Amino acid sequence: MILVNENDDETGLLDKLSVHREGLLHRAFSVFIFNSRKELLLQQRAFGKYHSAGLWSNTCCSHPRAGESITYAISRRLQEEMGMVCDTQFQFKFIYHHQFENGLTEHECDHVYFGSTNQQPVTNEEEVRDYKYISLAELEEQIHQYPDQFTAWLKICLPMVKEHYNKMKMP
Repeated sequence: MILVNENDDETGLLDKLSVHREGLLHRAFSVFIFNSRKELLLQQRAFGKYHSAGLWSNTCCSHPRAGESITYAISRRLQEEMGMVCDTQFQFKFIYHHQFENGLTEHECDHVYFGSTNQQPVTNEEEVRDYKYISLAELEEQIHQYPDQFTAWLKICLPMVKEHYNKMKMP
């Protein structure tokens, strides 16, 4: 994984498990795909994931590999996880820190991208258990009612996603 400082400058490389055990700041991305009905495509993470297993999250999220651009990594992971090809646009980035019950820690400089398509996903069962489309208002309500069913990063960045989505009037 690509380690970064608070300015998102690369500072080194380290394996994924060590990064999450030590809680080191690293580069990541989160993708939010909307359909023409202005619904967000959520994925339920596979039960085999080493953290946040079975929780609902944004369309796709991961980490770029060493020497790989974020835009290429997004295309690669959208295809690997959701079986989708979709153009995306950078919206914002933020840093967050969250410790999981299993002792692992996410400390990410997360680059957030939006895309728009009506294409139906063809999910990879090793990555994704299920998917659904949902309005941002309904998602907010579900997170309020059932917060333990959603990933930490989705809950943290959703207000920023809504703000940027409303400014762009997507899709």
